[in-house]
Amino acid sequence: MSEGWAFTGGPPSAGIVSQVSLVEGRSFCVSGSSGDIGAGAGQGLVVKDTRFLDHLELRVDGESLEPMAVQSLGPHAATFVTRRPPRHGLADSTLLVVRRRYVGGGMVEDITLENLSSDAVDVTLTLTADTDFAGLFDVKEGHLDRLRAQDITVSMDQTALRLHVEGADPRGLEISGTGAYTVFQHGMVWRLSLAARGTTTVTVRVVPSFRNIPLPTPYHHGVARLESEPAKEHRRWRERSPVVRSGDPRLDALVVNSTGDLAGLRIEDPKHPRRVLLAAGAPWFMTVFGRDSLLTSWMLLPLDPRVARSTLEVLAQDQGRLVDPRTEEEPGRILHEVRSGLTEEPGGEEDTVYYGTVDATPLFVMLAGELLRWGGPETDMRALRRHVDRALSWIEDYGDADGDGFVEYERATDRGLVNQGWKDSFDGITFDSGAIAETPLALAEVQGYVYAALVAGARIADTARDGERARELRSRAADLKRRFNDRFWLPDRGHYALALDADKRPVDSLASNMGHCLWTGIVDEEHAGQTASALMSPEMFSGFGIRSLSSKAGAYNPMSYHNGSVWPHDNAIVAAGLRRYGFASEANRVALALLDAADSFEGHLPELFCGFGRDEFEVPVPYPTSCSPQAWAAAAPLLLLRTLLGLEVDAPAGVVHVDPKVPESLLPLSVEQLHVGGQLLGVQVEQAGWRTTGLTPPLRVEPGVSGPTTEGLQPAAMWPEAAKR
Repeated sequence: MSEGWAFTGGPPSAGIVSQVSLVEGRSFCVSGSSGDIGAGAGQGLVVKDTRFLDHLELRVDGESLEPMAVQSLGPHAATFVTRRPPRHGLADSTLLVVRRRYVGGGMVEDITLENLSSDAVDVTLTLTADTDFAGLFDVKEGHLDRLRAQDITVSMDQTALRLHVEGADPRGLEISGTGAYTVFQHGMVWRLSLAARGTTTVTVRVVPSFRNIPLPTPYHHGVARLESEPAKEHRRWRERSPVVRSGDPRLDALVVNSTGDLAGLRIEDPKHPRRVLLAAGAPWFMTVFGRDSLLTSWMLLPLDPRVARSTLEVLAQDQGRLVDPRTEEEPGRILHEVRSGLTEEPGGEEDTVYYGTVDATPLFVMLAGELLRWGGPETDMRALRRHVDRALSWIEDYGDADGDGFVEYERATDRGLVNQGWKDSFDGITFDSGAIAETPLALAEVQGYVYAALVAGARIADTARDGERARELRSRAADLKRRFNDRFWLPDRGHYALALDADKRPVDSLASNMGHCLWTGIVDEEHAGQTASALMSPEMFSGFGIRSLSSKAGAYNPMSYHNGSVWPHDNAIVAAGLRRYGFASEANRVALALLDAADSFEGHLPELFCGFGRDEFEVPVPYPTSCSPQAWAAAAPLLLLRTLLGLEVDAPAGVVHVDPKVPESLLPLSVEQLHVGGQLLGVQVEQAGWRTTGLTPPLRVEPGVSGPTTEGLQPAAMWPEAAKR
């Protein structure tokens, strides 16, 4: 099997296929619109990075079902409305087949047949199933020659079909049903009689097993599916999510859809079930990722600060302890990803941890500091402080391996990721000429993360009353900011270098990464205006968002993964950076562009989409293998809301800063249920001004820089009655 971190391309694409993705924890299912599995690239039922179904087809009287509609029951469940094709010579079908599918620890499917005719009918219902027990990245890379190489044993009795593969990592699959049916080598058959206008329902259970131990299911006999634990958890998640009402219903729907997408990506730490964090995305990244999980948690602070705490705790327990070139573990380093069953070694079903990322470690410290600002208990900070200190030590001792004052990366073996920032494609970092930059590389945004980590570390040291440590970290931050602006700024080009290469030469491409530098505050004020102009230039701004790479760059390809595509999470971070330096109008353009893009993706934001300009295509072109739902893309609208509201929290000081700058098309804007310091904040913005509700001492609202709530208007910063409170 493959090691996931060594692969940085997309799976084989058979073109745009209508597919349905269902997600629950470490389980996901990708199928066609009829509910059948196997027709499209990458389809299947996957649990803990192993594909347990690569084929599942339902036939009625030997005929394929015609899809009519797919209705969502939540991120974990869907209803597939289908029919038997009309009989020869007839225009209409009289047999409705409804498949209600529930994913989690495997899969349960309730299949209802309804006879819409006035005559009784006999129906043969056939379900065929198969598996390859393939590792997720064998599927993703299209290693079809490997997928059937395993010696799979098939057995059956009167109740179930069982498939099993032996070896150091035995895995199995049991498929059973309800009612009277016959099991055969490839599935099961029901012979049903339906009265006129009658209905009947059978249930199919798909239960995976690891090392001969079946996985528990959250769907039990006698318990309504909508009262299952996943359904209840998703309801609780939605009930605590921010509620948005605006002048543009597309924004309201985007927030609802995004929080729903995030609900399905929730996974639990099996050792600590109360810890809830988010997998990176379906279908390829249903696991913990350092960078993705940390940035997603940051964006989700107004929805559920507990996710940030859980993410920090889970990453802390696997923080690097020793030097291991194979996994790139180093003392204090935060992991890149956790995978199950990605090696051929004994015990392969155990989680495998890979550490080859340069940015997760400073992001870990940043999030710890931000959680403190949002009201994280000091007891949590005390427990995390030693991990923060170890992360800061990694930055100094291992991150800056050559001692030049910048954090860089180079993989330890030929099996690791070549590029270890968020643009981790093999060709993700290029010069303006198109030449690939050689490692070790010091990325611009990583220096920004390190700067912000040092500032956050100083704040955490302040809470521990360690003034000397706080002064040291602030001094290091100031020094890094000075050196960064001296070495990375390209005065002849008017923007920051993407990176410094192995020879310390500036990688001179114009890329979105420098927008992250605005977000972290490492950019000198004197360069902020040119940076904003470069990011919003025609070669960077497509009309649907900011491209990852300039359209004038030698490596530009709007259909590439990192060299010209548009990433919603990247854009949300850049918008926050623009707003931080006072460029509210530019930040709003980015927010509205993403809102237009989401409208073309049925009110959702995918992992990425192609970077073609709005003058080329009226709607954004999908990237064929983009993850959806994807955690930091789904979380991006919540960061955009923070940006629109100018919302910054300093709970230790008892202050919540609010400074709305909202496009007129979104007014009036009301945002309720923002979770701040254990309280619920509401913000209402109209052209006449704005006000807040919900906060009580020790928290108080303070206006940011006073000014209009929209460009071109001059109302008071707050409504008078709000100001008096």
